[in-house]
Amino acid sequence: QVQLVESGGGLVQPRGSLRLSCAGSGFTLDFYVIGWFRQAPGQGREGVSYISGSDGSTYTVDSVKGRFTISRDNAKNMVYLQMKNLRPEDTAVYYCAAVPSYGVALRSQPPLHDFRSWGQGTQVTVSS
Repeated sequence: QVQLVESGGGLVQPRGSLRLSCAGSGFTLDFYVIGWFRQAPGQGREGVSYISGSDGSTYTVDSVKGRFTISRDNAKNMVYLQMKNLRPEDTAVYYCAAVPSYGVALRSQPPLHDFRSWGQGTQVTVSS
């Protein structure tokens, strides 16, 4: 059974940094794609960044490109989201989710509905 646990959220000032962690169990990261998503109050869930556990290819949405970096540690079954230069509009609950590998390198944003296994989320609040 795929299980995901996020950690690392908190309160940070604008232009600050945070690193989120996603710990996976019940599966082998080598055969999965992990995505980071976020949901702000009153808004829908949106994808932020994705990484292929098999080849390390990534896809990051334009709104956070250059500020957010996704990475993985297959030996630990962990995926990270390094966030820098945070803005108030980055405030949201951040989730990680898993989908079995597509078998090709990531070149576009995977569909939200492909992701069936989700963590419980971690709150990120950017405020002075």
